[in-house]
Amino acid sequence: MPTALPPHLPHGKSPPIAPVPRPQGCNGIALVLQGGGALGAYQAGVYQALHEAGLEPDWVAGVSIGAVNAAIIAGNKPEDRVRKLEKFWLDITSRDPFTLWPEGDGPRLWRNMLSAMNGIMFGQPGFFKPLPMAGFLAPRGSRAATSLYDTSPLRQTIERLIDFDLINEGHVRLAVGAVNIESANFTYFDNHQTPLGPEHIMASGALPPGLPMVRIGRHQYWDGGLVSNTPLQHLLDHIGANNMLVFQVDLFSAQGAVPRDMPEVLARMKDIQYSSRTRTTTDHFLQTHCLQKQLRDALHMIPPALLTPEQTQLKNTLEHLPEINILHLIYRQQAYEGDAKDYEFSRISMKDHWRAGYFDTRNTLARKDWLTFKGEGGIRAHDIHHVPE
Repeated sequence: MPTALPPHLPHGKSPPIAPVPRPQGCNGIALVLQGGGALGAYQAGVYQALHEAGLEPDWVAGVSIGAVNAAIIAGNKPEDRVRKLEKFWLDITSRDPFTLWPEGDGPRLWRNMLSAMNGIMFGQPGFFKPLPMAGFLAPRGSRAATSLYDTSPLRQTIERLIDFDLINEGHVRLAVGAVNIESANFTYFDNHQTPLGPEHIMASGALPPGLPMVRIGRHQYWDGGLVSNTPLQHLLDHIGANNMLVFQVDLFSAQGAVPRDMPEVLARMKDIQYSSRTRTTTDHFLQTHCLQKQLRDALHMIPPALLTPEQTQLKNTLEHLPEINILHLIYRQQAYEGDAKDYEFSRISMKDHWRAGYFDTRNTLARKDWLTFKGEGGIRAHDIHHVPE
């Protein structure tokens, strides 16, 4: 059963979520977390709601800040996960000098801009700090010449909050994505394939030019979001015949209004660049699934004696196509948030993001029909923000 939660986490005026039974026919629950810096508190709110409902994930996959949240979830016992997520987000947002500010979108926009500038100048505690001589000022070939900040505080935070022995026991499958700098190939570090350590989590979030590359073995890695900002495809490629309930959590929306000023232009450009385009992935999977069903039906029309051993094996495999329900949770930018939304680490914004994730998930779980497995195979995607009137 979910444990009691810290009293200052968001419930609003509503009671905690009632436990939700795992859907009949569901072989596993997956939590897929996109990158997005400071917006990652939204994912923590999503997990809090799932924890209250008793829907603990069997799979957690993440990129960038999603990799950090995913590792905290997989690297702690269920009763400790919300508290450790809270500890991480309270720590990295503790340097917030703008505690009092007038209300309204205009003043809040200025507050967020000043908060973002504060982070750029002084870094974020437990996350990154400015290098005294970095970037263009550092000698060519030195480590400091390839980044602006030092992420050793993040490594200390990760080592303090995450039990990697627990991760590598594999009770919860964890996968984090990074890109090989030399080959530009996207790589997933998966605890069912290789032991994971702090360096794998940091590699997934090493976004240039701000954060330094991370060496793993003979190779150097950057943030996986440079190539793909969602690990959904990795999940779909490895679930086999398992029926999965997938919570896909995106921090940049593919849908958005036409910009009206330069801050909105920069914000919309970032949304387009980093949105996961989940619909493209699901459409591709749907097309593949339809072709697989047609091939299965065609193989049934051929007498078994005429099938080769390979065709017989393929026929048997196609008899067990998985059913996947994707519950798509997408952070919706507020009017006072500009293009700095992903590196604006104020405490008030963190709580707003966390609260949004919590209540979006609460509303999603209220749609019981979305949790139902129909035994038909295939993939279905649902988004609480696009429910037909």
